[in-house]
Amino acid sequence: MATAEQPQGNTLQLALATGAFALCFAVFGSVSAMMPILKERLDLNPVQVSIAIATPVLLGSLGRIPLGMLTDRYGGRIIFAFVCAASIVPALLMGWVSSYAQLIACGFFIGAALASFSVGVGFVNGWYPPARQGTALGVYGAGNIGQSLAAFGSPLLAAGLGLAWGFWAFGAALVVWLGLWMLLARDAPRRAPARSFAETMQPLRDRMSWVLSLYYFLTFGGFVAMSIYLPTFLTEMFQLTPSDAGRRTAGFVVLATLVRPVGGWLADRIGGRKILLWVFPATAVMSVFLACPSIITFTIGALGMAAAIGLGNGAVFKLVPQYFPGSVGAVTGLVGAAGGLGGYFPPLVLGAIRQSTGTYTIGFLLLGAFALVCWGVCTKRE
Repeated sequence: MATAEQPQGNTLQLALATGAFALCFAVFGSVSAMMPILKERLDLNPVQVSIAIATPVLLGSLGRIPLGMLTDRYGGRIIFAFVCAASIVPALLMGWVSSYAQLIACGFFIGAALASFSVGVGFVNGWYPPARQGTALGVYGAGNIGQSLAAFGSPLLAAGLGLAWGFWAFGAALVVWLGLWMLLARDAPRRAPARSFAETMQPLRDRMSWVLSLYYFLTFGGFVAMSIYLPTFLTEMFQLTPSDAGRRTAGFVVLATLVRPVGGWLADRIGGRKILLWVFPATAVMSVFLACPSIITFTIGALGMAAAIGLGNGAVFKLVPQYFPGSVGAVTGLVGAAGGLGGYFPPLVLGAIRQSTGTYTIGFLLLGAFALVCWGVCTKRE
């Protein structure tokens, strides 16, 4: 039974946080899911598409650092409520976008939804003991399924109800969940006084916080980059319809999401580093499959990468409370920001490569090379 000194878990709070993150992720994911349609309506070139896809990731990445620190200091309940409210407004405004400038502006602020991740990690972590944090954070991270909801649902809603509902539906759902959150969410009992700003910043000077950031730059960054760019890959490379591309993207997201709790569970038992030593080379191999110009090899590469980076995401966030038990929010903000930036730069690079060479091949091979760099760093850690 849970005690005030050492909470042993709280299923309701975990479910509330996971649902809030899933709907935030759906709001964020609606931009990339709708991009094939917006590309035609606004007559965008590949670089413009890449910038529009990457823009929400910018605020979603950098915003994780201050939000994580605020969560450590003030608790996740009020901070998560603020982030949800800040995500609803641009989701509604996206329904009226009629120019590229409006798309970039609304897309930037919709990135607040992606930044919610670091808030939920600090919130959930407080409710679980160290031996169960990997599993609990893996379950919370399964809120990535929101990207799948958007990839599958937004094009269907747009086709049936009009373009605006591809954005409004998830914004409305988040309004409802915000109401539930305010009624039922509670912060875990604090086991120590609130930390000062200087104390909160201290762990960010530790080398290991930056090593974990490197790992998450690949695993979560790879997930974000693939999930937001897959509709564009599939419609441009293989001439699929937006709905078909959305279904395939949803499959990628579902697989990556389902194995993330498995990664956390395995990390609780055998250690996160051991899992990452397999994840990084597997990601490199799958990158080669993606580079092959065939729908069959591309599908193998995408699904294989989904499994690998999903396991990696769960493993990394077992390591965060293991190395920094008293500063989970702050370090999660840094590591999460790195992961978000890992989803920001690849679309820009891929768009430039596509425009200059006509293919994405070099970009996929660069991803594989970076995975091998991460593997090299991981082999040197004791």
